[in-house]
Amino acid sequence: MTAQGGPEREQVLAWVERVATFVSEEWGLAPISGRILGWLMACDPPEQTAGEISDAIGASRASLTTNLHLLMSIKLIRRLRKPGERNVYYQIEDDAWSRVIRQKLAAFAAFDELAAEGLRLGWADEARTARIRSARSSIAALAESLDRAAARPD
Repeated sequence: MTAQGGPEREQVLAWVERVATFVSEEWGLAPISGRILGWLMACDPPEQTAGEISDAIGASRASLTTNLHLLMSIKLIRRLRKPGERNVYYQIEDDAWSRVIRQKLAAFAAFDELAAEGLRLGWADEARTARIRSARSSIAALAESLDRAAARPD
């Protein structure tokens, strides 16, 4: 990894492991899915064969194949072939991160609808409605923050 003045391979692999921990803890995916994502974000060239990924992250081929299929099914990575080659390559989808963000925002919007439904139940106890309103106000603050960021010129 240092051919062009970049980080040492050990540093990259340590970062990949931190990505794996994040993906596992925050998204509930297996750590190997995070290792695959981390590696595909950092590797050069950006497209890698299953063997190259397996060698880099130390994964068994069976586990790697299962997780590659999972990541393809949720559209974070894609499979491709280069003209004239038999190898199959994997690469991060161009819009992978905007897709993740859109999914999270859709989940927040759906929860906001549930919270609104909860408020319409007609609670007599203000303490319970305060907890539901707190969820809605937090989601509204996030939406407002995103709207301000989108309106800001680069």
